[in-house]
Amino acid sequence: MADMVSHAKVVVIGGGVVGCSILFHLAKFGWKDVVLLERNELTSGSSWHAAGQIHTISSDPNISRLQGYTINLYKEIEETSGHSVGMHNTGGFYLASNSDWYDYLKRERSKARYMGLDQEFISIEEAAERHPLIDPSHYLAALWDPLDGDIDPSGVTYAYAKSARVHGAKYYTHTPVIETNQRPDGSWDVVTENGTINAEMIVNAGGLWAREVGHLAGLHLPVQPMEHHYLITEDIPEITARTERLPAGIDYEGNIYFRQERGGMLLGTYEPRATPWSLAGTPQSFGHELLEPKLDNIADRLEIGFERIPALATAGIKNIINGPFTFGPDGNPMIGPVPGMTNYWVAVGVMAGFCQGGGVGLCMAEWMMDGEPSIDVWAMDVARFGDYATPHWGTVKSSENYERRFVMTFPNETLPKGRRQQTTALYDRLVSRGAVMGDSHGLENALWFATDADDAHEDPTFRRSRAHDYVAAEVAAVRHDVGAIEIANFAKHECKGEGARAFLDHMLAGHVPKPGRLQLTPMLTPKGKLYGDMTVACLAEDHFYLFGSGAAQNMHRRWFESHLPDSGVTYANRSDAWHGIAISGPKSRTLLQRLVREDVGADTLAFRDVRQTFVAGVPAMLLRISFSGELGYEIYVAPQYQLRLFEAIEEAGQDLGLRLYGSRALMSMRLEKNWGAWTLDFRPDFTAAESGLDAFINWNKDFIGKAAALAEAKSGPVKKLVMMTIETDDIDVSNDEAIFANGEPVGYVSSGGFAHHIGTSMAFGYVPSALANDGTEVQVEILGSLCPARIVAAPLYDANGGKMRG
Repeated sequence: MADMVSHAKVVVIGGGVVGCSILFHLAKFGWKDVVLLERNELTSGSSWHAAGQIHTISSDPNISRLQGYTINLYKEIEETSGHSVGMHNTGGFYLASNSDWYDYLKRERSKARYMGLDQEFISIEEAAERHPLIDPSHYLAALWDPLDGDIDPSGVTYAYAKSARVHGAKYYTHTPVIETNQRPDGSWDVVTENGTINAEMIVNAGGLWAREVGHLAGLHLPVQPMEHHYLITEDIPEITARTERLPAGIDYEGNIYFRQERGGMLLGTYEPRATPWSLAGTPQSFGHELLEPKLDNIADRLEIGFERIPALATAGIKNIINGPFTFGPDGNPMIGPVPGMTNYWVAVGVMAGFCQGGGVGLCMAEWMMDGEPSIDVWAMDVARFGDYATPHWGTVKSSENYERRFVMTFPNETLPKGRRQQTTALYDRLVSRGAVMGDSHGLENALWFATDADDAHEDPTFRRSRAHDYVAAEVAAVRHDVGAIEIANFAKHECKGEGARAFLDHMLAGHVPKPGRLQLTPMLTPKGKLYGDMTVACLAEDHFYLFGSGAAQNMHRRWFESHLPDSGVTYANRSDAWHGIAISGPKSRTLLQRLVREDVGADTLAFRDVRQTFVAGVPAMLLRISFSGELGYEIYVAPQYQLRLFEAIEEAGQDLGLRLYGSRALMSMRLEKNWGAWTLDFRPDFTAAESGLDAFINWNKDFIGKAAALAEAKSGPVKKLVMMTIETDDIDVSNDEAIFANGEPVGYVSSGGFAHHIGTSMAFGYVPSALANDGTEVQVEILGSLCPARIVAAPLYDANGGKMRG
């Protein structure tokens, strides 16, 4: 082996498909001083034994887009490297054998329309013509994607690595990393048996060894290798007699995927009971080995496969592969800079590496080189998990996701495993009151309230569930009397110090308020994309709290910490230090006045005031603000005071019609006010002007992203966020549906639901600016049906905000 370099801008640890893709993209985009280190040979681990089937469909539209990018990239790396990737562009179909999966495929096709992916339904008869081995009597529908097919896993990995070398990168095999030590300047010494490389940044792309590589830096990743089976048959006469290769296929209800392999077939499945592999850690000696097959684990799935593809039942089995590959807690990759660490990046848990590896490499290279990826990668961002995501929790959730790989998850469905990882002092009280709980960023929170605990259930569905009428009653209580909702899962970020105001003025695009006041402000990236929408509370000239998305708290923590000056400002994510309750409705002031000694009238506690005080006899931070659109208050207290506050609110509200409500009601009410939500309508796919948040920009100062925002202000945004009313009967949008105008897809839904107070279905969505006018008629595709919709410019409830400000 050639002498190893002693310095690199980036060291990528791991020579599987993901690490090699990252190396390739970094070198292709211009960083030549990049190195990959592999403990054994390239592909050692899980890359070499992957089934190699490729497809574009994913639950997240941007991941689907990146999977399309990955597949289209294979021709380029084959040409650049001169190494065959074994690509078979057979096309592929997704089979639905019941109405629920048919509905799922309709949703997927709707997403594909606005993403420019070429997916279309074909008849079952046509599917059987293209793949004569399937028994069409089992199926209702088939969705066809011409991009699908299969590749040679080792060929792809080597093509990435050799292409990276053509572009100037280096890789070293048989070079295990034994230490990663950070220097005071933030760089890393990557220690190997063959020498040490000082790296400005390191990337953990360790695959099966991601946990062990993380441990070297004190990082505990919630990923888990799983055993996974597929089999390859002997030659099948119906296949060997063909001149054209069979297309790939996925049967969702059957929980099988299949494709041609030489003269036979490959059949894979995700077992109904996952088998986590090597909980204590991946052995260092493991490499190009397979695990002992456990056919009993997949016998029922094989039986389904033999029934639906009858030729398999009589074909001999040539190989049974049981190999480990790594899953993340929700099945999506974990990529990006790790919050709380400097110059440490991960690209782990990429279980569909040959579908997603190219897209992951693209996003990682853009992120490292430009400071942000070109599209929103929230569904893959390592920051979507917090400290609650321990290795044990990761094993539990990864197992659940493995078992549900081809199991429908409905829009209203909450998954059962790994629950109650984080709870508040009110958890048992809320459950006893009939709360149906969900979890966000690991924290349990109330979705809606049934009559009592025995009534607290709903069946998964695409349509309106039994919760519909309960949520309507919660909305009515807030609109007419007073409601209370727990707000522990809002994020709270604290900035203190003499330089805090100047720091926030630079970080935030909007006005930073004066002491005692609140202000909504967007936060932008250098390219002018949204990176947050924050409510800023100024407690004193040198003391601020920022309230935002609880799900995005670690992403925002990472952003603030990466921009902190050397002195004058301290920052902390204080989300777990402040829980609380919000009260909203016409009678909320009356309720609050019963809990405090001071006057809380409109003249003394005005809209957007913040006050440090005592509520119900406990220390509190009191905000005169409301996401419901009614007169309301957010009351934040330390967790140990929350139960006392709750009991006092319940007691004081008995004669006021007080009702507890959950996030479903809150999300319904915000639709009537035309208020977007973070991770849905507001995210880094969009700019301030596109989202309408440019109305909150303070143009009379410098801030991150100002140049890009100014340029867009002059040219005008290409698309805009609009609110629509939709004519539907028993179903509402569940996000990502295509929006049509004049028979063509022109945009897509970012969020929506039923607006209970005004009694109509509504949706937010992005459409071309030319269409973003009051009264424009469009259509929204919901489960394959084009529903008439109308754009509405002004909020349909309390358009001037008089109730909220009163």
